[in-house]
Amino acid sequence: MKDWWQVTFPKGRQSITISDAHGYPVQIAYGEIGTGRPLFFLHGMGSWSYNWRHSIQPLSKHFRVICFDAKGYGFSEKPLLRREHSGHQVIEFERIIQSLSDEPVAIVAESLGGLIALALAQEYPQLIARLVVVNVPIFAESLPHWGMSLLAQTPLEVIQAIDTLALANLLAPLVREVMAIERRRVLFDPSVLTQEDVYWMTYPYIELRGTLTKVAEEVQIAVREIENLKANKPNLLSRIQNNLSSIHCPTLVLWGKQDSWFPATHGEKLHQHLPNSRLEILPNCCHDASTGASKVLNAAILEFLQDTQFC
Repeated sequence: MKDWWQVTFPKGRQSITISDAHGYPVQIAYGEIGTGRPLFFLHGMGSWSYNWRHSIQPLSKHFRVICFDAKGYGFSEKPLLRREHSGHQVIEFERIIQSLSDEPVAIVAESLGGLIALALAQEYPQLIARLVVVNVPIFAESLPHWGMSLLAQTPLEVIQAIDTLALANLLAPLVREVMAIERRRVLFDPSVLTQEDVYWMTYPYIELRGTLTKVAEEVQIAVREIENLKANKPNLLSRIQNNLSSIHCPTLVLWGKQDSWFPATHGEKLHQHLPNSRLEILPNCCHDASTGASKVLNAAILEFLQDTQFC
């Protein structure tokens, strides 16, 4: 199988070193293609840059497209000796942007990535010229998937032992089959997911130790956020919700009409709280819009960026 990074980006997979939220240096994997104003893609939980495979080439005809793997995901570094805290991704995303761009950027972010992007727009508004968020868990009241619940309930020490013993590698065919079944559940047309897709989606879990541990850690942070929200304790989720009106950059809210994880009514509610936003409900689209509705998604992104003169 050809290396996806090499096939997709002129310089293949590159890396930068940033200070993470703890102040330690970490390596971040990224790729870029195209010229013009910078357009960053931010993936969701459990994913990596590959999730944007159908959007990179089309939008690179108009923009300098940059895809990166968040710390702990994909091909980026996975520091296992330090536990993460809520909001660390916001700090790290800001440092990634500062390292790769000297001008305000457009961000396209899906699922959990969208939540991080909204927080970033509140904390660092000078960095973001345009914002596109897709199927964001902004009003989530529970974990949407049984696999996440399982990770949330399993001690990290157990998951790290699984990582250390490389059990995912030993059980690679099973891991790929389970991933294929579950990813097809969030697609309107399950047949669009190819065997090559499954190979690359599962690659970090099977080949790169530490991936499962870091994803499980993020899931457990998400659970604490939801629990604190319900208990009226300090949490990042409510802070983002309460400050949505402070986001003034032109924003496009995209939502899958058939999203079973977070209903389209959440998109309508988000749109109502963002003063400079527009909403588009994507037909024949479930939660995984970047895979299942890429053509409609790309057209909506391009039209929005051109309409708002980000060119």
